[in-house]
Amino acid sequence: MNQSPNQLFSVEGKTIVITGGTGILGSVMAKNMAAAGAHVVVLGRREDAGKGLVNDIEKTGGKASFFKTDVLDKDNLLGVKKDILKTTGQIDVLVNAAGGNMPGATISPDKTFFDLDTKAFQQVVDLNLLGTVLPSQIFGEVMAANKKGIIVNISSMSAFRPITRVVGYSAAKAAIDNFTQWLAVEMAKKVGEGIRVNAIAPGFFLTEQNRALLTNPDGTLTARGNAVINQTPFGRFGDAEELIGTLLWLCSDASKFVTGVVVPVDGGFNAYCGV
Repeated sequence: MNQSPNQLFSVEGKTIVITGGTGILGSVMAKNMAAAGAHVVVLGRREDAGKGLVNDIEKTGGKASFFKTDVLDKDNLLGVKKDILKTTGQIDVLVNAAGGNMPGATISPDKTFFDLDTKAFQQVVDLNLLGTVLPSQIFGEVMAANKKGIIVNISSMSAFRPITRVVGYSAAKAAIDNFTQWLAVEMAKKVGEGIRVNAIAPGFFLTEQNRALLTNPDGTLTARGNAVINQTPFGRFGDAEELIGTLLWLCSDASKFVTGVVVPVDGGFNAYCGV
């Protein structure tokens, strides 16, 4: 039977787990997926922010839960998995939105590669890569048992083309692209077509981590912010809400034959060579 467009893009009744759900992008994803009828499970380290987000969602009639989570702590993740299953009885979708950068893993204009803090580099790689692998392993096991589920990773433009300064973040996000493709094949071959693994590669969106790099305290653009805008054909930063259409597509039957892809949502950044 053919599905109507509304049914095709529906996430009604699904349990969608979002790591890094208290961040700027993660919280927007959580609110919109809840508004679309999913039970959203917000995972993050900031308990006050997580509970506040759940309260906001419930005020508008949505369903949401929060569990304090460290995506690098396997034992913690195993406990959270049990709590989620007790609460919702299922895990249909995992969105790996946890990640970020830190100053020590970047090369400032007055430094060179030889000044890189390798400990900070390792921490950024762990947060972004291992912080995606571990949740995929632990929550994905539920999906594998049911032979059905969706994993959506969050990549970056720095995976498509290495962005100056952010050496640790670029390396980690490039690894996310590779892991997305690898896991898509692994799941399809060993579990079946019921499990799909894809990624979204946002262009430049203002977040807690990059705001000071891209904008001045008065809201004007820094030199780096201007360089980004000049490289973006749309001539602006993205709005977090503009990720939702792609996320909804990847989390629904509308993308039923799609796995192993990384979808840019970037205002044309990756398509533009600058000449």
